[in-house]
Amino acid sequence: MTATTDTAPSRERRLVETFVELADTLVEDFDVVDFFSLLTERVVQLGIASEAGILLVDEAGDLQFVAASHERSHLLELFQVQNHEGPCQDCFTMGAPVRVPDLEAAGDRWPRFAPRAVSAGFRSAQAVPLRLRGAVLGAFNLFLNDTGGVDAAGEAVVQAMADVATIGLLQQRELDRAHTVEAQLQRALQTRIGIEQAKGIIAERMGVSMEAAFGLLRGYSRNHNRKLHDAAREIVEGLLPTSDLA
Repeated sequence: MTATTDTAPSRERRLVETFVELADTLVEDFDVVDFFSLLTERVVQLGIASEAGILLVDEAGDLQFVAASHERSHLLELFQVQNHEGPCQDCFTMGAPVRVPDLEAAGDRWPRFAPRAVSAGFRSAQAVPLRLRGAVLGAFNLFLNDTGGVDAAGEAVVQAMADVATIGLLQQRELDRAHTVEAQLQRALQTRIGIEQAKGIIAERMGVSMEAAFGLLRGYSRNHNRKLHDAAREIVEGLLPTSDLA
């Protein structure tokens, strides 16, 4: 993994700030997609991984894409879901971390996923489960541009973040007993579809990448104290001009 230029005190400070930020996000009716997007971005900013993504299980028991730090990892996560193959799939099935220090040597294990990940520029990967007392709700995937994978300290941090995310999902259920965890996850997955549609519209009309389009959408929702899925729906329905996002 490429070394970060952060000093130890600086990295520790950013780590504490990250967990404080994640804790502050766990409020009633928090935005699930925005929360998981923040989680993937912070892992990258802390220098633990080059990119990251999160998959959650739907009502049918299948993993579905929810968030990624970059468009490259977004596409790779979708490929993993579509082909039912990769570290997140194995992590979810086993309920345990999966470590792949060299993706070029993982072709026998994942004949479709491994070559696709290498062609995307990644050299190692790691996945940790989102779990609580044996119930696995999804997996947190880490992609690295270099071989070797994530060290033990980095994996511990990511597992702690995954545990925070799991607590957040379960807290949603406790705050609203009329809904089950499955319903909350399903809502997050359905929300993601609308966001992807909005990203496509923004990218086409503003001539920007899908990654930049998502950044504009998130920036607008935060600056105007709006839910991400509400802003996305208004983009799709033509109620919110894309020019207002600039």
